[in-house]
Amino acid sequence: MPGLLKEILPLAKSAGKIVCVDPKLKDLAAYQPATVITPNTPEAERSSGMTISDRRDLQRAARKILKETRIQHLLITRGEEGMALFSGAGHVAYIPTVAREVFDVTGAGDTVISTLVLGLVAGLSILEAAMLSNIAAGIVVGKLGTASVTPGELIAGIQIQ
Repeated sequence: MPGLLKEILPLAKSAGKIVCVDPKLKDLAAYQPATVITPNTPEAERSSGMTISDRRDLQRAARKILKETRIQHLLITRGEEGMALFSGAGHVAYIPTVAREVFDVTGAGDTVISTLVLGLVAGLSILEAAMLSNIAAGIVVGKLGTASVTPGELIAGIQIQ
């Protein structure tokens, strides 16, 4: 897979395409030059080689990942602690969770990445797209089993915020 990524990602970048990746490889640098990667906390720990127990640890791990990958944006999903968005320019945004009740986290990461892509291709900023994906994930974890978010649910979730 790294060989395929090495061929495809530079082509996407040169074509001006937005590339968002929910990473599964330990070496997150394999996803360079993606626009954004969305590891969860355990994936960020594995990639950085650091334990993340507080925001200071999170920032250190994120800086290391950004330095090693040279990726524009890093969105670390943190379960009940929400999300943290880091950019190569040193900006950090903490996005609190919006889930009211959590019944099942199955598919939450898939919801985050798909809604993030939706927001970016629709013209939202990276922060706006991350906030939208956080709302969508909060809706999905409130359902049992693998679930999706309807446009009406997403609109209602936005209006509550």
